[in-house]
Formats: sequence, C-alpha cells, structure tokens
Amino acid sequence: MLEVKAIDKPDERRDFPRGHLEALHLTGLDFAVATFEPGWRWSESVAPIAGTKSCQVHHNGFIVHGRMRVRMDDGQESEVGTGDVFVASPGHDAWVVGDEPVVAYDFAGQTATEYAKPREGE
Repeated sequence: MLEVKAIDKPDERRDFPRGHLEALHLTGLDFAVATFEPGWRWSESVAPIAGTKSCQVHHNGFIVHGRMRVRMDDGQESEVGTGDVFVASPGHDAWVVGDEPVVAYDFAGQTATEYAKPREGE
C-alpha cells in the first residue's frame, strides 16, 4: 500500500483562540500541523475546550518555525525552537515565546485525533 497526502490539503481543521490545527489521517498515521500565534498559551486558548487543567495529549513533535516554552505539571520546563524535535508526555502547559508564530508538526497521532476537540456533549 502507498498513501500520500499533502499538508496544504488537510482532512480537517480545528480553530481555537490564537491558533489552529490541521490534521491528516492516513492508514497507520495521524499527523498534525499546529500553528500558534504570539500570545497563545495552552492553559488560556485550549484548556477551556479540553476541560482539563493541563494538556493531556502526548506529543512527538518537530518545530518548523518559532519558539515555544513547555512546562510539565511536575515543574520540569524547557524551551523548543526551530529545528528541535521533542517529546512531551501528558500533563503540561505550553506557550509561544516572542513575537513570531510557532509552527509544529506532531507525529504522535493523538494530537490529530483529540487535540482541541470539545468534550462530549458540547
């Protein structure tokens, strides 16, 4: 089997304050391109949609552009920027650093299927 999709033609798009996510769904791979504008912070922009205090989605990511700070619920903190590959377990907050948008590719799957989706019944 061979399956190819272009990131400029996503299967779905989810908008949230100061950002959006575009998802591609392939057999065996759910892939997401997330764009976060300056001023975006997970706990302010996505938490009201997710209904949790911190992000409960696992991320396997690559930063295409911009800088973002990630703080784990246990206090561990790091900054990721253009060219960085990162893994963030469930239980974190994140925010854009500086005045440039962040564009991130996420290969974990759960981002493409669950991130910024309203809770059941909403």
